[in-house]
Amino acid sequence: MGIDETVNKGKDLYEQNKDKIAEAVKSEQAEDISDKVLDGVADFAKKLAPGAADKIDEIRDGADKAVGNE
Repeated sequence: MGIDETVNKGKDLYEQNKDKIAEAVKSEQAEDISDKVLDGVADFAKKLAPGAADKIDEIRDGADKAVGNE
């Protein structure tokens, strides 16, 4: 199976299941996991660039709105 076939199969699977995928991304479980991941990444970024803490928090909050249900 070539790359094009694999990509097309992935697209087909996505199209067939996009409602389920959207529902899963907006679930409470996704919210809990994404909060933990985003908090960890934000804390790490703040250690690397302590002067950019406000911008890091802004980016973290924007990403959080895109995943989960809160």
